[in-house]
Order: sequence, then C-alpha cells, then structure tokens
Amino acid sequence: MIEEIKRVLQEARCLFTGQEVEAALDRMAAAITRELADSNPVVLSVMTGAVVVTGKLLPRLSFPLQVDYLHATRYRERLTGTDLQWKAYPTIPLRGRNVLIVDDILDEGDTLAGIVNYCLQQEAASVKCAVLVDKQHDRRTPILPQADFTALVAPDSYLFGYGMDYKGYLRNAPGIYAVAGT
Repeated sequence: MIEEIKRVLQEARCLFTGQEVEAALDRMAAAITRELADSNPVVLSVMTGAVVVTGKLLPRLSFPLQVDYLHATRYRERLTGTDLQWKAYPTIPLRGRNVLIVDDILDEGDTLAGIVNYCLQQEAASVKCAVLVDKQHDRRTPILPQADFTALVAPDSYLFGYGMDYKGYLRNAPGIYAVAGT
C-alpha cells in the first residue's frame, strides 16, 4: 500500500500550491467574517477531511464563535461513496444557533446536504457551508447546488491534499493534487 501511495503522489498533478491555498483561505475567511462576525456561530468541522481546513481557517476568524465537530461519511477511505454513515454528532446544542459547516470538498453534495438537513432538524437558526474546494461537474445533488463560501474551484478529478485523502492517505500533502489519469 505504501508504494502505491508514493506512486500516486509522485505521478499526481499539482492544481494549487500551498501558497495558493493559503491565499484562497484568506479570501474565504474575509467573506465569512463579513457575513457571520456578529452572529455567534457554531463552527462544525466535518471529520476527517475538514480537519486541516478548519485548523487553517479558525485563526483567520477573529470574532466570537464556538467550535465542534461531527463525523459523517459516505466514503470510509474508499474511492467511491455509498450511504451516509454517522460516526459522531456535535455535542454543542444547535437549536437557535447560527451554524457554519466546514468541509474539505463539495463533490456530489450528498454528505453535506445530509449534514445541513441534520442541523435544520436540530432547529439551527441558520446553516451555512464553507468548503475548501468545489469540484466542477454535473453530478451535484440539486438539494445543495453550491456552498455559501468556497475557497477554490477545481476540475472533475480525484483530488487529495489539505485534508482530502487518497485511500486514507495524503491528507497532509502541501497543496491540492489531482490523481494522474482522473
């Protein structure tokens, strides 16, 4: 497996350097601040992919907020998604709160749509989504056609880096990469 991971990294195409990702996070943080600075939001990090994005984003949000996480996944370290599986729910009550969900990627949107629906069922006052990458294609669920805040837009390739993984690896890649041949 390790040899496969090394090969995938070596053959991958860098779409965004670390410097480009950091600049995009600055722009996204400014947009979030303009909209949510006075709303006392709960920021929910979607594990595991959003761990890097959330860690990079939070210091850029210089206003009062609370942080929690949830773990809902369709991929389970595979290359394709199936049903939505909840591994952990937020512990901060969402009723009456403004919620900002932070995720690594908006691909087909089923996972994020399920999380938004959960937050609304918990009677959140509002729910906004921030994603590092919006992957462009025509397979998006009509329930969630786009995120409220997007740092980067990428082509329809299998992506890894900055939290996005390839078979559970490469989340720590210093940029955003497309797997060769995708």
